[in-house]
Amino acid sequence: MKICVVIPVYNHGEAITAVVNAVHGHHLHCILVDDGSNADCAAVLDRLEKKGHNTSLVRLQQNQGKGGAMIAGLRYAYDLGYSHALQIDADGQHNAADIPTFIALARQNTQALIFGYPVYDKSVPKARFYGRYATHIWVWINTLSLAIKDSMCGFRIYPLAPTIALLNSCHIGRRMDFDIDIAVRLCWRGIPIINQPTRVTYPSDGISHFKALLDNVLISRMHAKLFIGMLLRSPRLIWRKFFS
Repeated sequence: MKICVVIPVYNHGEAITAVVNAVHGHHLHCILVDDGSNADCAAVLDRLEKKGHNTSLVRLQQNQGKGGAMIAGLRYAYDLGYSHALQIDADGQHNAADIPTFIALARQNTQALIFGYPVYDKSVPKARFYGRYATHIWVWINTLSLAIKDSMCGFRIYPLAPTIALLNSCHIGRRMDFDIDIAVRLCWRGIPIINQPTRVTYPSDGISHFKALLDNVLISRMHAKLFIGMLLRSPRLIWRKFFS
């Protein structure tokens, strides 16, 4: 098992240095994906790449969204020979102290997708906290399973071989729909799911790139497509649930 960390970055110049330092504290190679950030953030990322031998920078000239950045980072990690990639957000909301726990789970379950299951403090916006349950319900419907406790948490470990195979075979959402879309589709493919509780704080630099209208439309459309996909796969999913 060879693991790295992939961080999609879009204008989180104030927070990203602390996140990278926390990752390096666990002696992991950090792949930063600059998703068309402004000049100030791009300069911070350049300094981080030059400062540490354990940091790589993938630069996208135009903003492609979180999913587009993650796909670029996952492909880059796979091309470098990594077997697993840990995804963590650039704004500091995820608890990097939990990285060893996630890695230990991945080492014990090398084929599994390790999901962060958020434990929120008082900083979480109430609308976002309760709004997540609509997506949770749709994910449970579209997988015919309760295996995924939270498909929206961006703190997770991917086994790269099946993940890249999925990316090569179908279109995955490029924006905030990415985390949900890839989770459901990997579940459809029978990838084992492990949920690990982790503390989440909102966010250290006060920046959210969630676009309420656009991203909610994309997520709603994605759920509809996944529902149709679930219906087509339902005999296999039901067989797997009850007979395998």
